[in-house]
Amino acid sequence: MRSASLIVDPAFRIGAVDPRLYGSFVEHLGRCVYQGIFEPGHPSADENGFRRDVAELVRGLGVPIIRYPGGNFVSAYNWEDGIGPVHDRPARIDLAWRSIETNRVGLDEFQRWAATVNAETMMAVNLGTRGIDEARALVEYCNHPSGTAWSDRRRANGAAEPYGIKVWCLGNEMDGPWQIGHKTALEYGRLAAEAGKAMRLVDPGVELVISGSSHSRMPTFGTWERIALTEAYDTVDHISMHSYYQQHGDDRDSFLAAAVDMDRFIDAIVATADHVRAVGRHTKRLTIAFDEWNVWYQSRFPGEKNLPIAEAPPLLEDVYSVTDAVVAGNLLISLLRHADRVRIGCQAQLVNVIAPIMTAPGGPAWRQTIYHPYALTSRYGRGTVLRVEARSPAHETSAYGEVALLDAVAVLRDDGGLVVFAVNRDQGEEMAVDIDLRSLPRLVAGEHITVADADPDAVNDQHNPERVTPRRLGDAKVDGGRLTVVLPPLSWNMVRLTL
Repeated sequence: MRSASLIVDPAFRIGAVDPRLYGSFVEHLGRCVYQGIFEPGHPSADENGFRRDVAELVRGLGVPIIRYPGGNFVSAYNWEDGIGPVHDRPARIDLAWRSIETNRVGLDEFQRWAATVNAETMMAVNLGTRGIDEARALVEYCNHPSGTAWSDRRRANGAAEPYGIKVWCLGNEMDGPWQIGHKTALEYGRLAAEAGKAMRLVDPGVELVISGSSHSRMPTFGTWERIALTEAYDTVDHISMHSYYQQHGDDRDSFLAAAVDMDRFIDAIVATADHVRAVGRHTKRLTIAFDEWNVWYQSRFPGEKNLPIAEAPPLLEDVYSVTDAVVAGNLLISLLRHADRVRIGCQAQLVNVIAPIMTAPGGPAWRQTIYHPYALTSRYGRGTVLRVEARSPAHETSAYGEVALLDAVAVLRDDGGLVVFAVNRDQGEEMAVDIDLRSLPRLVAGEHITVADADPDAVNDQHNPERVTPRRLGDAKVDGGRLTVVLPPLSWNMVRLTL
């Protein structure tokens, strides 16, 4: 058995967890909306056509904010198509995912549904085919009380009170050549600044997210952020980050270390944003909206150009294993480790499309493996993040060099309890972890929960939805200010201690 150690001290504070770190993402893509959250005629459907069984699973995740309606979808989307009487709404070809968009679900329907799952909306505006006028009109429709053309239209559509949407994305992945309305960094930065200015004139209280690089491998990465932020720094509050991970071939060791890449990516964006702040002599410090992240096997996707045009086709419906769950849980550890700068996070996506929740048309909904570390971290990982001083054995990976086999973070809860989230990246050996808690003498006992399995490729599916679930390994008892827990090989773990 391998050995490792952690020191947890309340003096080593990173920052408070913004609850929005545990957000999600609903895009009009594949079966995320239609046959996902919305399926009229399903046995569990409510009076508005939304599946109650799916809503219950969403509430189990504790998602406080959901990004909507895209994603690539938003860059050619006319939001006006999705308001007013449903029978009058036009069907359109969605150019992003080569699908037929019926517009049966639009802004008002989504807002009502989000309220049922206790989530706010993080609204994206189209800066691909549209721009300033569309953006300010959308804010007026959503947030202005009454007495104007757009606010009165909302009231006529059944929402007497404004939605009060706080967070707004200024487009999506505008650096990507695949994006409808793709722009250079300078073009986008100027447009984002002017659109954001108009939106703030309608509602001064909005928070604005500027699009960063689509991923860190983009040839313009770093340069894009520097140029766009130089144009729009004073207008925006957050910069977006997107990153997806998958196992390549048999290289599971590198895949299990994906959080190393996420750490480096966040550090690079922070450094670039702070550089622009220093050069421009700005006073505020930008924070990060990591509003797309997950495990996604992009190598299995043929590309949108090869798709036939269809209505709600099954796209990107990855089935997740125990290994994927450990990686997803580790990515949450990375986000928590940067809680001083990462304020918003959105796992992409919520249902069916690279999602923690899956559905069968007319049939059941179930939790994928990645659901479990997300739900437990969202529930218990709220408070103040502490930097842990870890000593761990390491091994060599082809993608990231030498990597520690133990990765962990601690959260000091407002009730005085402590939660340690940890992964054992070793595929074959258990790891005994000694946790030094002498600086927190009131902690006495708790529980150790793990997500692990003898088969690292085990999955949950429609016929065996409980194959992989969190397991309680036993009580965690503090003795003399120290606690030892044994982490199974290839596992995500939560050690929760109470006063």
